[in-house]
Amino acid sequence: GRMADAPSEATSTIPDSTAQAGPEEEEDVVDPFNVSSKSKSGIDYDKLIVKFGSSAITEDVISRLERVTNRRAHPWIRRGVFFSHRDLGMILDNVERGGKMYLYTGRGPSSEALHLGHLIPFMFTKWLQDAFRCPLVIQLTDDEKFLWKDIGVTETHRLAHENCKDIIACGFDVERTFIFSDYEYVGTMYPNIVRIQKQTTYSSVKAIFGFKDSDNIGKHAFPATQAAPSFSSSFPHIFGKDERVPCLIPCAIDQDPYFRLTRDAAPKLGFLKPALIHSKFFPALQGFDTKMSASDENSAIYVTDTPKQIKDKVNKYAFSGGRDTVEEHRRLGADLSIDVTFAYLSFFQFDDAKLEHVRQEYGSGRMLSGEAKQELIKVLQPLVANHQKARGLV
Repeated sequence: GRMADAPSEATSTIPDSTAQAGPEEEEDVVDPFNVSSKSKSGIDYDKLIVKFGSSAITEDVISRLERVTNRRAHPWIRRGVFFSHRDLGMILDNVERGGKMYLYTGRGPSSEALHLGHLIPFMFTKWLQDAFRCPLVIQLTDDEKFLWKDIGVTETHRLAHENCKDIIACGFDVERTFIFSDYEYVGTMYPNIVRIQKQTTYSSVKAIFGFKDSDNIGKHAFPATQAAPSFSSSFPHIFGKDERVPCLIPCAIDQDPYFRLTRDAAPKLGFLKPALIHSKFFPALQGFDTKMSASDENSAIYVTDTPKQIKDKVNKYAFSGGRDTVEEHRRLGADLSIDVTFAYLSFFQFDDAKLEHVRQEYGSGRMLSGEAKQELIKVLQPLVANHQKARGLV
């Protein structure tokens, strides 16, 4: 269930970047470079909200969002996939007063193949852009992938262009969307990048990101590059001289440390703190306690997969919360908290009644694991095929 709102930052005296966890038995690890959990049911997200000092997206927040956008909230908000935020209320206040805003999200182009987990922030951002009818900027951090991985400059730049096609295929408003490669655009943002660098001490990036003395200096400086698009003055061709257009960043929660740093620097620079809305992680086929790995193509459904590959992967690899024998399954029902098929359905079966049907039938044991997998295959095959068709037109 949802926990009560964490205390709002206005009442809290702790700066964003110093929220600390107490000692835990087995800590979940969540940062931009590592996400891991020892638990079969994955990350404890209620604990993460407390640890990061963000706020839960409560029923109140959801109904307020629906009032301001004048539409029903996206299923991912209603189902708790997007579950946490920072200052979403500030964005809604401003929109209600007729003020401007923009959206900012991004992707690190480390491989040509995107999987379904990569599409989630983009599909959700499209919904937000339609709801708020506002500009959107999308950063492709080709420079970051060069600094962190064993891939050359030319290749990371090429991957950014390839990934760009998948992003365009999500259907953003052409008039209101700016997608950029860091290599190509960083010059325009450079005044803001150095402003952020000057405000950010080495000890704070070390504390937030865990950098070591042996890491190259490009890594140490990079967080300022990811921070810069949070400020509207980084986009003079969109916002002109307006330095105070509020920014909302949809992202997976592992990216939050970058924006804690950004939010700490913003007031010192006379800029607005960006607001955030955080998603949970998309589980690997093998279970919530494993990580989707680009090197193991069976750990995820890729947007390039054929209908047959999707069927085979789901049937063969999707971790089941069903019981060992049919008799036991009929008696106990599936454990939906560890079942990957049901988790994928709650992401991509947008029909509430159909999802509820599987929850009741599978959870009670009347439906078997193989039947639940059939339901998922029927949802994923057209979703991926439609994406491929849209990408083909780019």
